[in-house]
Amino acid sequence: MEASNQSTVTEFVLLGLSAHPKLEKTFFVLILSMYLVILLGNGVLILVTILDSHLHTPMYFFLGNLSFLDICYTTSSVPLVLDGFLTPRKIISFSGCAVQMFLSFAMGATECVLLGMMAFDRYVAICNPLRYPVVMSKAAYMPMAISSWVAGGANSLVQISLAVQLPFCGDNVINHFICEILAVLKLACADISINVISMGVANVIFLGVPVLFIFVSYVFILTTILRIPSAEGRKKAFSTCSAHLTVVVIFYGTILFMYGKPKSKDPLGADKQDLTDKLISLFYGLLTPMLNPIIYSLRNKDVKAAVKGLVAEKCFPL
Repeated sequence: MEASNQSTVTEFVLLGLSAHPKLEKTFFVLILSMYLVILLGNGVLILVTILDSHLHTPMYFFLGNLSFLDICYTTSSVPLVLDGFLTPRKIISFSGCAVQMFLSFAMGATECVLLGMMAFDRYVAICNPLRYPVVMSKAAYMPMAISSWVAGGANSLVQISLAVQLPFCGDNVINHFICEILAVLKLACADISINVISMGVANVIFLGVPVLFIFVSYVFILTTILRIPSAEGRKKAFSTCSAHLTVVVIFYGTILFMYGKPKSKDPLGADKQDLTDKLISLFYGLLTPMLNPIIYSLRNKDVKAAVKGLVAEKCFPL
């Protein structure tokens, strides 16, 4: 009878920075600025990889996918965050929360797999250059990219399906800027052990396996580069994978920092740490998508030349 008297949750309240209203306008401007940089930078990268025939190669095809993914990932959450900064009561429907969680989870898992695919591309290009056109043909790299999206989407569908089946019949306040799945699971009035186990398995598959694959790939890549007799040859070979390696370090480095930092045991500092954790999580979702196009533009001569050509063509047409 008690269970039947409990009301079912149909919407959630996002706490965000409600306890710190003076910070909301400042963070609104900051987050909006970062979001616009993400849209502009990744949009330009997508354009140049499509319009410049010199960039119609597997590496830049994967890069275009990565840029599109970063736009989708940030768009799935940033507009909700910005709206929350301007709205006194930050409400999202149950179905809207599920959709937002699905998109964020799918994009995150897809990026992990895609970075692994890009590492394989660099491995073949440097360690087996003569076989590169055969191994990384269009018939190979197209299914590789598609499988990244399918795997990320399938994983997200499983996790979100398990989450939405839980009964939410108590508190509906999410202590976050968005519908972050762990924050949502804390509100369920049922055992979430299956969800935790499922997410643990998914983390091993979509975080652990790609990291191991990337690490092994770069062990072979660095070994091959060090065998090149000339310093100029080593520099040229390393420059072809330095941008990807930098992106990988930032992407996984921020994850390790976010989840590996020690928790404060001081109860008086719990609120402060809670705010810090939410902000770190928020900026983690913006940092990598914002830096990716900057890194590839600065560390890749082909992309830099293509961007300059596109800007010159659009701004100074003959």
